[in-house]
Amino acid sequence: MARPNSEHPTELELQILKVLWDAEPMTVRQVRESLANDGRKLAHTTLITMLSTMVDKGQVEKLNPMQGKAFRFSPLIGRDDVSKGMLGDLVERVFDGSAEAVMLSLFDVTQSDETELASLRKLLNKKMREARS
Repeated sequence: MARPNSEHPTELELQILKVLWDAEPMTVRQVRESLANDGRKLAHTTLITMLSTMVDKGQVEKLNPMQGKAFRFSPLIGRDDVSKGMLGDLVERVFDGSAEAVMLSLFDVTQSDETELASLRKLLNKKMREARS
């Protein structure tokens, strides 16, 4: 039985989107080479199938060739929209909507140096001022 479509990109779709966000539009060959450089080697036909699925899902668009016969692909969804959607889903499903629980867990699983913690404090102070307004 086929897995139901997720509202968020799969792991491979996300890797492809990251490549396209960094340098779009790209041909299948260019995407494949970029993924291979990052350690993810895919068959050409596999990547064509993935990109076609992503077109059907509205994640990328297939652009007509500029020269030759190679189609180019460009993302239709932005990095911020994807990250906010996936993070919001994680916060709701895992942490029951608690930002405090997310932050505590984040501090448990990451190593933060003094500079990063100071930057986080500034961001938190800014959010507190905004909440009072």
